[in-house]
Amino acid sequence: MRYADLVFTGGPVFTANAVRSRARTVAVAGGRIVAVGSDDVRDLIGPKTELVDLNGRMLLPGFQDAHVHPVWGGLDMLRCDLSEHSTAAEYLDAIGAYVADHPDDEWILGGGWQMSAFPGGTPTAAALDAVVPDRPAFFPNRDGHGAWVNSAALRLAGIDRDTPDPADGRIERDADGHPSGTLHEGAMGLVNRHLPEEPLERLTEALLVGQRYLHSYGITAWQDAIVGSYGDAGDPGPAYLRAAADGTLTARVVGAIWWDRRQGLEQIPSILDRRERYRGGRFAATSVKVMQDGVAENFTASMLEPYCDGHGHFTDNSGISFVDPDVLNEAVPLLDAEGFQVHFHAIGDRAVRECLDAVEHAIARNGHGDNRHHIAHIQVVHPEDVPRFRQLGVAANMQSLWAALEPQMIDLTLPFLGEPRSAWQYPFGDLLRAGAVLAAGSDWSVSTPDPLAAIHVAVNRLAAPGQEEHEYEVFLPEQAVDLATSLTAYTAGSAWVNHLDESTGTIEVGKYADLAVLDRDPFDGPADEIGETRVLQTFVEGARVYAAPDA
Repeated sequence: MRYADLVFTGGPVFTANAVRSRARTVAVAGGRIVAVGSDDVRDLIGPKTELVDLNGRMLLPGFQDAHVHPVWGGLDMLRCDLSEHSTAAEYLDAIGAYVADHPDDEWILGGGWQMSAFPGGTPTAAALDAVVPDRPAFFPNRDGHGAWVNSAALRLAGIDRDTPDPADGRIERDADGHPSGTLHEGAMGLVNRHLPEEPLERLTEALLVGQRYLHSYGITAWQDAIVGSYGDAGDPGPAYLRAAADGTLTARVVGAIWWDRRQGLEQIPSILDRRERYRGGRFAATSVKVMQDGVAENFTASMLEPYCDGHGHFTDNSGISFVDPDVLNEAVPLLDAEGFQVHFHAIGDRAVRECLDAVEHAIARNGHGDNRHHIAHIQVVHPEDVPRFRQLGVAANMQSLWAALEPQMIDLTLPFLGEPRSAWQYPFGDLLRAGAVLAAGSDWSVSTPDPLAAIHVAVNRLAAPGQEEHEYEVFLPEQAVDLATSLTAYTAGSAWVNHLDESTGTIEVGKYADLAVLDRDPFDGPADEIGETRVLQTFVEGARVYAAPDA
């Protein structure tokens, strides 16, 4: 008989299988799980078997992030990274220090600021000019739906009082109509088209930096939510192919090919071509990303009713549907017929409905298939649309870290949604009760990729430890989901969305040994301590890809 290469014993094993059974021992040989059961695996232990004593800590399937941007996140870490700061003064200090340390950079690039640090969520070019007066500067915010630029960048791009807003964005302006330094959505393209192109070597470095970071949170697979030319990062596809070819891609990755909203159905042949080219090793671009709307904080999320003015009165703005619904209703059936999964971004209730309608058109034309379309973010969902997720077989891709009260929600969202829409946010509990498939992701670098922080919020509807800035009440507690459901969404649920469920996502004999070891059993402690849980070790096919210093 063949001895095991690796045996975990002495702690609880969360299998994430259909009955969520518990075990205490897992044996691995040849990269796959060969035994799951009790502590008695003596017959599998040979002279070269590595024994991992869990010592009461939990083993679970590797987390799978169903919506993430690792290359962008890695680039942020290599550039001027503002994500660890939280105030305007801290941002300017960090940028000033970066400028001093990089005297030869043609552009000053970075990102990661949060809108709540600035009045109205809109920083000014004048403030940025104080620390970057002589070189163009471009800083997307944490959600990637807006950018802070200085006067040099505005001049280089030719943006002035007479520049019209693009159809898919908005130039923030002062009282006299002059650009003030914040560009929303498609308006970012007016500047980032002038940015120097990142070479493949730099993008590959960013991918590997991002991969190491994700492995440190127990993440063994993900769906890259934009593979294509978008924003200032360049196309991640070639970097994935290079890493897959040279063996440095240790994660399993599904790429979502960017649907260019400036084009129509004529882009489908090029998407088909990229699906064929973007395939190798552990990487395959088999999904298509459709960003149907923006975000609520800058009033570009697409709503069924107009936004409020902050005083309870409707305005004349109901957001932007980036893809015309008539085009969407043609595109999704065509993509579905070609075997593509469609990965939708939908924040507002109108965008969610438009995405569901498009899938309904696909089913009417093609019948029920197994492409496993999913809608990410699902911030505002009209109650009438909740049961449609199950009826249409559309997975709800949760970014549950956001389902808590915090300054951005309180200052920039609730007053402008009004009632009853404010109570329709992140309805994970309703979706679960309606029978929808739940998957989970982080949207890093928009927010932390830590699955345990997101799971903490899903269970408690309160910010995770270390994430909260103030003490707030529980946010819509009826939409909380239990710990087992949330862990399963972040493992088996995302594996299902990624079409990796036959080989990953649960701890079962025959599946790949993609595993994570936690520093505790989160079921044993109070729910308000879930977010304090850390990952100690991460394995892909039984090979250790991360170990904490105290592992």
